[in-house]
Amino acid sequence: MDILTLVEGIGEEPAAALLGLVTGIVFGVAAQRSRFCLRAACVEFARGTLGPRMAVWLLCFSTALVWVQGAALAGFLKVEEARMMAVTGSWSGAIVGGLIFGAGMVLARGCPGRLLVLAASGNLRAIVSGLIFAVVAQMSLKGLFAPFRDALAAQWTTQGGRNVDLIGAMGLPRESGFVLGLMIALLALALARRNRIGASTLVFASGVGFAVALGWISTFALAQVSFDPVTISSVTFSGPSATTLMFFLLPVQVLEFDVGLVPGVVVGAGVAALLSGQFRFEGFENEGNMRRAMTGAVLMGFGAMLAGGCSIGAGVTGGSIFAGTAWAALTAMWVGAVATDFALMGIRQPG
Repeated sequence: MDILTLVEGIGEEPAAALLGLVTGIVFGVAAQRSRFCLRAACVEFARGTLGPRMAVWLLCFSTALVWVQGAALAGFLKVEEARMMAVTGSWSGAIVGGLIFGAGMVLARGCPGRLLVLAASGNLRAIVSGLIFAVVAQMSLKGLFAPFRDALAAQWTTQGGRNVDLIGAMGLPRESGFVLGLMIALLALALARRNRIGASTLVFASGVGFAVALGWISTFALAQVSFDPVTISSVTFSGPSATTLMFFLLPVQVLEFDVGLVPGVVVGAGVAALLSGQFRFEGFENEGNMRRAMTGAVLMGFGAMLAGGCSIGAGVTGGSIFAGTAWAALTAMWVGAVATDFALMGIRQPG
């Protein structure tokens, strides 16, 4: 069934939600089986070990680059029409928000995507942290924290009412993004071989990146056949977490890609955990861990909204289309996470 047939059969809004659901299921299954997490990769890097988590993250990121840039070269996606590229970007928001998010990610012991996957696998700590993240993200979008976020984001913005296309800004050929993806994939595979990562883990790690491409391609295809404007977007967990929360809290909400995405991840990760025998209930180890995780969730909620996306939304989804502020946010997230892990290691090992 093609997109036009789907829209004619069930309508534009349900079709958007269904595409989000399918994308979320693919992401949930792949992320659960590969144990994908930016926080874990940052911790490995901070401690001087390029281990399996780093290999998984690099493979996911490179897969997203290859599929998304390949789709753009083949005409299945126009990067310039993506919402992240078509609006003014904030350099100050990306840098400050990325640093805050990176610190929160380490404190919460997981990025939002990983927390959602863990929550679907029975982890009660992740459920609490994830709910706090969603509430604070909504407060940062339209609530109490919104004026502060807007003020920080307005300090340094991109010119011309659009984000910066890094490939175009550097005067590189359009094929450069695809080639870079292949180069990072080779590095990831070399790390995977050194760490003796099995083939199934590599396939699922690639599946996370493929889910990002699936979101971009499907929403672009939907936009071509829809009468009403459709936001061309993909996997992210800052805006969608807040949107999904409000969808279930308020009686009148519009179906859209974001509303299907989060439940899709829960379904995909939950089923994958059950089938693999990894579903089990877990809680906080102690009061100190609970306090730290809740603090981290607050920082991630505000930081993600300020940065223009979470570790997936800015780090992989935005990075895959070479949005300038997304790459700035991703770099800041790595810096914030590594610095926070260094600080925590110093506290644990005084002197």
